[in-house]
Amino acid sequence: MANIITRRSILAAGTGAAVLGVGGKAFAQSRIETAPATAPTLPIENGATLRMLRPVRFVQPDEDVFRANCARFTQQTGVQVRVDFVGWEDITQQTAVTANTGAGPDIIIGFNEAPHIYVDKLVDQTDVAEYLGTKYRGWLPLAQRYGKKHGTNNWIGLPFGASGGPLVWRKSAVNAVGFDAPPDDLAQYLDLCKKLHAAGKPPGFALGNAVGDGNGFANWLVWSHGGYLVDDDGKVAINSPQTIEALNYLKELYPTFVPGTIAWGDISNNRAYSASEVWLTANGVSLYFSLKNNPAMAAIAEDTQHSLLPKGKLDVSPMAGLTLNAMVFKHSRFPNASKALLQFLMEEPQYDPWLQANVGYWAQPLEAYSTSATWDGDPKMRIFKDTMRSNFWIGYKGPISEASAAANADYVMVQMCAAVASGQSTPEQAVREAERRARRFFRR
Repeated sequence: MANIITRRSILAAGTGAAVLGVGGKAFAQSRIETAPATAPTLPIENGATLRMLRPVRFVQPDEDVFRANCARFTQQTGVQVRVDFVGWEDITQQTAVTANTGAGPDIIIGFNEAPHIYVDKLVDQTDVAEYLGTKYRGWLPLAQRYGKKHGTNNWIGLPFGASGGPLVWRKSAVNAVGFDAPPDDLAQYLDLCKKLHAAGKPPGFALGNAVGDGNGFANWLVWSHGGYLVDDDGKVAINSPQTIEALNYLKELYPTFVPGTIAWGDISNNRAYSASEVWLTANGVSLYFSLKNNPAMAAIAEDTQHSLLPKGKLDVSPMAGLTLNAMVFKHSRFPNASKALLQFLMEEPQYDPWLQANVGYWAQPLEAYSTSATWDGDPKMRIFKDTMRSNFWIGYKGPISEASAAANADYVMVQMCAAVASGQSTPEQAVREAERRARRFFRR
């Protein structure tokens, strides 16, 4: 007989977890305020077993608690769950293979706009998303942007959280060159970087094909000057005075960087910062976490601060959090079990301990979790709390679509910036090439 997963049974599965912890780990009691909501009825299919693919963790507790939560789902339902953690670059390729072959994992937790590429291959998750949104006081803006199919209220992905990439900097170095903190003004920020370089304590930002850091820097550079890849209607708009101004700014900024950032991947600046080769960069909480938990790096951790990237010409710092986005594939023989697992993982008894285990690396997509004990600890990590309140996304300003995802995967913005930084192209040449490449995807 099929198991019926209801709100009552899912909550029963996690009784006491928010206090006692998961997988032998203890977590603080949070003040999560929920609202009445009726969970969808999801009759679990007979003989259901599930396989999930998700990106490898950057902090070990992420994986430990995630696996423990899946094991608790098995204890409650009898459904065996296999979770495979794969490299960040590999997850995109394996998602494409799964979608195109109609075989493989039942669930993939990919990045950002992945569900928008494979809409026709995915199970609708509106019922689960609306229940969670009602109960946990609403989805934050970035979650709504990535979760819903453009122009509809249909949820094709279930965002689990996002990793922010604010500035990470050594207070001693920034103070020594005459600044209390990195400024919002672009001219002053450039002055700071020049002075850090002259003092032998240079900055460094990824300009390689890095999923998180490369895209993060390139997008910030263009957005902070008022540029964007496509306009509101999805028309290619990268060839603009604002983008050219941003690239001319980069021509002055890049010489202040430590050598080699053209080839940097997502781990490169972590290593360089930890080795005191760079003193200002942008990263998720994993860098500070690794320093803080290594006695040999205690002095660097103590000297480390976080702040938002400069606003530039905008009213807010333009940062798009790297978002985990869960998809259920139509080829799965167990769609109800798949959705029940995702719902279970996002309920408070499971989700809050996982959020705390990540110490801010993945920030919550639902309003209620903003009061998680995650954000009551080290004040240096609180900047990550509002990552998913951002109104910027990959492909800004246009609709999220297969085209915007393809342009991002092809590193159109990153390679435009790298071409100028390396001296291979003038800003005007680089913008024209980016426009040509983008039009292959957007056809406009």
